[in-house]
Amino acid sequence: MILSHIKKLDWVLLGSATFLVSLGLLSLYSSSLGRADFGQFQKQLVFFGIGVFAMLVVSLVDWRILRNNSFLILTLYGVGIAALAGLLVFAPEVRGVQRWYRIGGLAIHPLEFVKIILIVLAAKYFSMRHVEMYRIQHILISGLYFGVPAFLVFLQPDLGSSLLILFMWVSILLVAGISWRHFFALALVAALVFSVGWNVFLHDYQKDRLIGFVAPELDPLGMGWSQTQARIAVGNGGLLGQGIGQGTQTQYGFLSEPQTDFIFSAIAEEFGLLGVLSLFIGFGVFLWRVLHIGLDVGGNFARLFAVGFATLFIVHIGINGGMNLGFLPIIGLPLPLVSYGGSSLVMSFVGIGILQSMKTKQS
Repeated sequence: MILSHIKKLDWVLLGSATFLVSLGLLSLYSSSLGRADFGQFQKQLVFFGIGVFAMLVVSLVDWRILRNNSFLILTLYGVGIAALAGLLVFAPEVRGVQRWYRIGGLAIHPLEFVKIILIVLAAKYFSMRHVEMYRIQHILISGLYFGVPAFLVFLQPDLGSSLLILFMWVSILLVAGISWRHFFALALVAALVFSVGWNVFLHDYQKDRLIGFVAPELDPLGMGWSQTQARIAVGNGGLLGQGIGQGTQTQYGFLSEPQTDFIFSAIAEEFGLLGVLSLFIGFGVFLWRVLHIGLDVGGNFARLFAVGFATLFIVHIGINGGMNLGFLPIIGLPLPLVSYGGSSLVMSFVGIGILQSMKTKQS
């Protein structure tokens, strides 16, 4: 039974995800050479194995349980919100933020769990109300579902992830059929909130990141340092790259966080333009299969889940790439499946498992 189930899996989806993880592991190994510390590389290998196992387990469960069981989804949502709120009380402060629960040597980031739950919840909510999207109440209620975790994440503080949650909400609204009138009203509200938030809510370091993005030359050794070094690393790569363990920015500490936020620049420097193209091709194939499964299964729930899951990746990829290339300010979003991070990697494979369940158990 299990063997027949495995044969039905979408191997293109799994293969593209494995390729992206492998490229990230290769870059992690390379950046570990300069520090002579392979702990993150070894942990990521373990997380990859756990993720694949989780995907197989989830793929065996009928995805229609999520579509049909509102109590289950709301319970999982409540657990996720409680976990995010608990960070503000119980999580240790690391570099000025409270984002992880520490259990032994592991750091657990509950936001990654909440992202998947939000996608499931939105797919469930809008699949039942797609013909009533003209009603403002559905926009407001769904906004509350997304707004609560976005606010809790902002308090950590994590501006990038809170914006990501809101981007996910807006993208699902668009697919669900929000009117353009309501969309432009939301855009106006967002502009007003940002203008007020600049003076009231944003921390000084968040303002510095935005200013450093607009004018890095004002403080090249401070707020403009990371972005300048990232662009240098990308430029160093050329066509074929400098080779594993040979990137000067990556190996000598000029490139900050080459395992997470700036792994794109590390790949560009050591694997060159061909490495970057391979990265984008891998993501392109992955996103194609995600959306193909959602459309092929049919029904609003599957379609909205696939769009939400794809949007999660697209926003991460767009913002992370923009940060590394200097098109966007640094707001701390890693590259999914590629950057180091166990919670993100495992939950990405849980999402893939839900899609595999849709593929193998089509109604």
